[in-house]
Amino acid sequence: MSSFSTQMLGPIVGLNLWTLVIEGWMYATRIPATVRAQEAGKIKMRPDMTKEEYNGALPASVRWKADNYNNLMEQPLQFYAIALVVAQLGRGNRVDLGLAWAYVGVRVVHSLVHCLTNKIPTRFGLFVASSGVLAALTVRAAIAVFGA
Repeated sequence: MSSFSTQMLGPIVGLNLWTLVIEGWMYATRIPATVRAQEAGKIKMRPDMTKEEYNGALPASVRWKADNYNNLMEQPLQFYAIALVVAQLGRGNRVDLGLAWAYVGVRVVHSLVHCLTNKIPTRFGLFVASSGVLAALTVRAAIAVFGA
């Protein structure tokens, strides 16, 4: 594996590590909140309980972590695929690596905004920015794969 290919794996591993941080944060807030809701009689865990019933018993700030974790299972999957394509090609350069790390950085900031304040206009702007970075990386990968 080329040096570039190895370097290109860094952002992939980095975003996956960040996802694990969010997962841990989700558990650290959600489990105690669930216990408190049960003790307060707000919910009784049942097999037929809907997601809406469960979420309605938890504070919004607790739900934000779970929502963000779910977000990290959506668009970042495209990032993982494209970053692996670029790494596999082994023909990328600092621009590709910079785009990959920029995507990770914007997603981390998006997560922090989502989990701490959930300011929707800010989150949306960060989502659009991450989408633009991902689009640029994808176009560069497409040019490398299909030629231009």
